[in-house]
Amino acid sequence: MRRVIALLIAASAAVQPFIKYEASALVLTNARVIDGTGSPPREDKTLYIVAGKLAASAPAGAQAIDLSGRTVMPGLVGMHDHLFYPMGGAIFSEMARSFPRLYLAAGVTTIRTAGSVEPYTDLELKKNIDKGLEAGPKIFITGPYLEGEGSFALQMHAIKDPADARATVRFWAGQGATSFKAYNTLTREELGAAIDEAHKHKLKVTGHLCSIGFTEAARLGIDDLEHGLVVDTEFFSGKKLDACPDPRAAYEELAKMSPDDPRIAALIAELVQRHVALTSTLAVFDAITEAGWKRALTPAVLEALSPDARNRLLAGHAGGRDPLIWTPIVKLEMEFERRFAKAGGLLIAGCDPTGNGTTLGGYGDWRDVELLVEAGFTPLEALKIHSLNGAQWLGAQDHIGSIAPGKDADLVVVTGDPSKNVADIEKVETVFKDGIGYDPQKLAASVRGLVGDR
Repeated sequence: MRRVIALLIAASAAVQPFIKYEASALVLTNARVIDGTGSPPREDKTLYIVAGKLAASAPAGAQAIDLSGRTVMPGLVGMHDHLFYPMGGAIFSEMARSFPRLYLAAGVTTIRTAGSVEPYTDLELKKNIDKGLEAGPKIFITGPYLEGEGSFALQMHAIKDPADARATVRFWAGQGATSFKAYNTLTREELGAAIDEAHKHKLKVTGHLCSIGFTEAARLGIDDLEHGLVVDTEFFSGKKLDACPDPRAAYEELAKMSPDDPRIAALIAELVQRHVALTSTLAVFDAITEAGWKRALTPAVLEALSPDARNRLLAGHAGGRDPLIWTPIVKLEMEFERRFAKAGGLLIAGCDPTGNGTTLGGYGDWRDVELLVEAGFTPLEALKIHSLNGAQWLGAQDHIGSIAPGKDADLVVVTGDPSKNVADIEKVETVFKDGIGYDPQKLAASVRGLVGDR
C-alpha cells in the first residue's frame, strides 16, 4: 500500500493531467479478459487491483469501474522500441518527450530500447518515469549500439577490437544497461567478446547483424536476433567472412528465396536448439511496400508528426518502393517467423521506429500485432508474442506480460474484442500501469505535432 501511495504522490504534479483512475483499490467488472497466455477470452469477469497489483479480491469501498462491452488485455511488451526517430541522412534524434507518452497511450506498458543513440538520456528518462515525474512505460535499457568500423551511422562508437568490445560492455553495464545490441559491422571476434562479457554481468545480447550470419551468431552464444531473414546475410552467394555484402544484391537474392529452402529449416533448428529468440519487427519493413506505406500513414500517425517531419516523410516517398523485392521479402519473413514459432522458438516483437519514418512508437506496435495475424498467427497468439513472450525474454514474466493475481496491474482496456477483430487493439480506452489508469487520448494530444521535434 505504501508503494502505490508513494507513486500517486510523485505522479500528482507532472503526470496528474493524464490520470483517469488513481484509487489504491479498484474493481473492474463485467470485462472480457484476454490474459496474454494464448487462452481463449473469458467473459463477464471481475479483476481486482490493490496497491498497484492484480489481486484475488479487493477491500470494501474499492472504486468500481463497469467495463461492459470492453476487453482487458495485458499491457504490451515492446521488445524493439527505440526512443529515437530518423531525421534523414542517417541521423537520429531522441524523442524523449513524445515517444514515452505515445507508447503508454497505445497500451505499451513496457519497452526494451534495443539500442540507443543517447544512452544517458534513456537512462535519465527511465529514472524520471520510475519516480513518477514523467508519463511513460517501464523501460529496460539497451546500451549504445555495439558497432564495428565502417558504420553508416555517425552517432555510433566504432568498436576497434575485442578488448574495446569488452570495455564498452563493462562500462555501460555499470551505468545501468540491462542488455546490449550488436550491429552491422562487428567482426566475429568482437561479437564473441561482447557476448562473453555481457554474460559475465548476467546480461543478454541481441543483434541486428550484417557482417555475421545468424548461424554464426547463435554459435557464439547470442541471446536474440532482430528482424529475421531481412537482415541475415548468411545465404547470400557472395558473402565473405566478417563483411557486409552489397545490400541491393543481397535483397535481390533474398526476394527469390523459398520458405521451403532446406537452409532455412536448418537455421530454425539451430536457433531453437540454442534457445536464441527472434524479434519480429514487421511494421517497419511492411511500410517499405506501397500497400504497407498507405496502411502505416494513419491519421493518428500524421497528427503526431511535426510539420517538418511530415513534409520530409511525404516528400521522400517516391511511391512503389521496389515491389518486386520488398513484397516477397516481407511475405518470406512472415512465413519464417511462423515456422520459427511453430518449431518452438521464442518469438518476441517490437515496432522499431526507424525505417522510412512511418513507424512511430506505440502506433507501430499495433501494426506489429496486426501483421503477425496477417502472417498466420491467431489474434490471441499475436498478443501473447507481444506481451508474455517479451516478458519471458526479459526474465520479468512473474511481474508483467499476462493477467494473474500477484502481477503488476499493467492492463489495456479496449472497446470491442481483439480476439475476433485484431484491429480493436487500436480502440484503447484506458491504460493501467502499476494500477494507475491513464487517459490515452490526453497522452496522445499532449504530444501532437511533436514527433520529429522532441
